[in-house]
Amino acid sequence: MSIFEAIIQGVLQGITEFLPVSSSGHLALFQHFSEVEAESSGFIMALLHLGTLVAIFVAFRETIWALIKEALSMLKDIFTLKFTLKQMNDERKMIVMLIVATLPLVILYPFKWVYDSIVAKGGLLLLGLCFLYTSAILFISDRRDNGKKTVREMSYGNALFIGLFQGIALFPGISRSGSTIGSSLIAGFSKDFAVKFSFILGIPAILGGCLVEIKEAMETSVPVEILPMVIGFVVAAIVGYLSIKMIDWLVKTDKYKVFAYYTLVVGIITLGINFLG
Repeated sequence: MSIFEAIIQGVLQGITEFLPVSSSGHLALFQHFSEVEAESSGFIMALLHLGTLVAIFVAFRETIWALIKEALSMLKDIFTLKFTLKQMNDERKMIVMLIVATLPLVILYPFKWVYDSIVAKGGLLLLGLCFLYTSAILFISDRRDNGKKTVREMSYGNALFIGLFQGIALFPGISRSGSTIGSSLIAGFSKDFAVKFSFILGIPAILGGCLVEIKEAMETSVPVEILPMVIGFVVAAIVGYLSIKMIDWLVKTDKYKVFAYYTLVVGIITLGINFLG
């Protein structure tokens, strides 16, 4: 892979990981038409995802640091038998809800081989349908009245609802951020909370996926070019941070619907390419 290709993929990853347009779907399209080697794409995508993970930690550093401190306090209460689910501050409840929302992904991820098998057989046809699914979620969430719920009003059912949408987003072409932000808005949460919860919820999902991809890539004998990988990682982190700021602004200013139209067009074009051969 050339440095130019690394930069292009870093930009694509940084933009599409957080904008509700599906990073995996766009990278799959890029690799399909640029003929990037399938054997090396796993390690490339792992590093690109790690870059966007850094962007999340930087963008939400205050909230994440507060959650880390509360998690340590929570562990202390568990070991001293003082932990209770009845009286929790906002940070502790946020941690509990993040854990609950991650459960569907933990259950579904071991069956990722089924997703991969379907993707291998479906090709551009499946990608096109998944882009259209993302568009539908965004259109539906846009029609919801402005919600005002925050973590204080969040129920376990709400967390599982959002988590289920994240699990479905294992398919390329289905945006993880679009699914989780959209489902949060559908459930009646405020725009500010929906964005924050979605991105922080993505940390274990992105990290877990990266570890698996790195492990699988290391088992292959394909040579790795360090410089393009590092450049792609840095580009993905910088562009990812800027994308987070952009999506936060777009959601709050009611311009989020533009991505519903975008994924609709991309889905139709992808299906058209598939049918035209």
